[in-house]
Amino acid sequence: MTPSPAPSPEGPPGAPPRAFTLRAAQRGDVPAIAALARQFAQLMHELGDSTSLQLDAAALERDGFGPDPAFGGLLAEREGRVVGYLLHHPGYDTDAARRLLFVVDLFVTPAARGLGIGIGAALIAAARDIAARAGAAQLVWTVDSRNAGALRFYESLGAQRVEGLVLMCLDA
Repeated sequence: MTPSPAPSPEGPPGAPPRAFTLRAAQRGDVPAIAALARQFAQLMHELGDSTSLQLDAAALERDGFGPDPAFGGLLAEREGRVVGYLLHHPGYDTDAARRLLFVVDLFVTPAARGLGIGIGAALIAAARDIAARAGAAQLVWTVDSRNAGALRFYESLGAQRVEGLVLMCLDA
């Protein structure tokens, strides 16, 4: 998987400058992403998720920035600090016969949410751009049903719930 191209840091043409920048994640960002992943896991634990976080700096380095990356990433920075990230990987929908982009993580620090500057929405928009450039027709992701704030946020962007599917997993 090739690294994600950097999204435009200034936003759409003609828009006022953003109070944050977006860019593709790089190997040097591993510690910042790992710290945000820990914050994300803490939030999910507070919502009742008992899953043990395995995504640490070593896993990020190995699986995201090695010779065959399993995912790409985007970062949001504000005032010189990483305040959000989005990780993604390609997929395929055989029913619709089209490429997809799976968003596997999206997290914005609580201090950077609700400021009216749209960091989460900008990360999703940048992922949509990556998907379009890759020939993907859709973004797909899962949301813990207990995360009401995330569900409201995604629905405010126009995302639709997919009812009738059950997430299944089996150890390899």
